[in-house]
Amino acid sequence: MAATMVESPPPHLITTIEWSMMDKSKFFPLYTLSSFTVRCALYPLTLVKTQIQVQRKKEAYKGVTDAITKIYQNEGISGLYRGFWLSSFQIISGVFYITTYEGVKHELGKYDISPKVKSFIGGGCASMVGQTVIVPFDVLSQHLMVLGLAKGRPGATRNPKLNPLGLDLDKRLSKAALAREVALRVYRVHGPLGYYRGYAASLAAYVPNSALWWALYTAYQDELLKLSPAWISHLFIQCVAGTLGGFTTTILTNPLDIVRARLQVEGVGSMRQVFKELWREEGLIGLYAKGLSARLAQSACFSFSIILGYETIKRFSVNDEFRTRVRW
Repeated sequence: MAATMVESPPPHLITTIEWSMMDKSKFFPLYTLSSFTVRCALYPLTLVKTQIQVQRKKEAYKGVTDAITKIYQNEGISGLYRGFWLSSFQIISGVFYITTYEGVKHELGKYDISPKVKSFIGGGCASMVGQTVIVPFDVLSQHLMVLGLAKGRPGATRNPKLNPLGLDLDKRLSKAALAREVALRVYRVHGPLGYYRGYAASLAAYVPNSALWWALYTAYQDELLKLSPAWISHLFIQCVAGTLGGFTTTILTNPLDIVRARLQVEGVGSMRQVFKELWREEGLIGLYAKGLSARLAQSACFSFSIILGYETIKRFSVNDEFRTRVRW
C-alpha cells in the first residue's frame, strides 16, 4: 500500500519584524549609515523649511523653489548645507530614538495591546528621549541656518529677528569657527539653559508628531495590505504607508513646528506669546500654511527614505531562523 504524502502548510509570513527577531550587531551600524545618508541628501529641504518658518511673511522667499534658487545663487551649494555638521549629531539621537521605539514596543508586546497603540506609545517615548539628546545641537544648527537669511542684507547684523545673538556677519569665519562662536554666544546671552531653549516647544511639536506618525504608519500599512494584490512588494507598501503618515502628521502639527523654530532661533517669549505673534502676522491660514510646502516636501522624501532604509535594514538584520518567512 503506497504511503500517503501529506503536505505541511507553508509557514506564516512575517509582515512586521520585531526587535527580538534581529541581530543588533548588524542592525545598528547599518541603521546609522542609512540615517546619515538620508539626512545628508535631504538637509537642504530642512534648511529651507526653517528659513521660511522664521522669516516674516514672505520678506526673503516666496516658496521652496525660490528659496533654493536664491540660496544657491548667493552662497553656492555650501549655503544649502549651512549648519549641517552640527545637525548631523541627530544621528546619535536617532540611535537612542529607534532603540527606545523598538524597546517600548517589545515591552508592550507582553500585553494585549493593538499594534497601532503600541506604535503610538513607542513613537511618543522615542521622541522624548531623542529630543532630550538632540535639542542643544538643534538650537545651534538652527542659528546657523537662519544666518543665511541675514547674509548680505542691509542692516541684518543689527536685526534681532535675523541675528538674535548679535554676531558680526562681516567677518570671514570658517564654518567651524562660526559654529564655535554661535555656541559661545548662546551661552553668554542665555546661560547653560540657552542650549535647551525651546525644549518644551520641541516636545510639544515632535512628541505628538512622532506618536501620530508611527501609529498612522501602522494603520496605513494594515489597510494597504488588505487592499493590495499579493504580488505587490510589501516593502513598497510600507514606504507608501510611511509617506502617507508623514503627510497627515505634517498637516496636523505644522503650527507647533513653526512655534518651535521661532523659539529656538529668537530665544524670546513663551509658546503662547509666539502663537499670538504668529496669529497677528500671518492669520489662521498663514499659521497653518507657513512653510507647509517645504515641510510636506521634506516629509514625503524623509518618510519614504527613512522607511525604505529602516525596513530594508531590518530584513538584512533578521536572524536566520526567520529569514525565509520575511516578505519583501
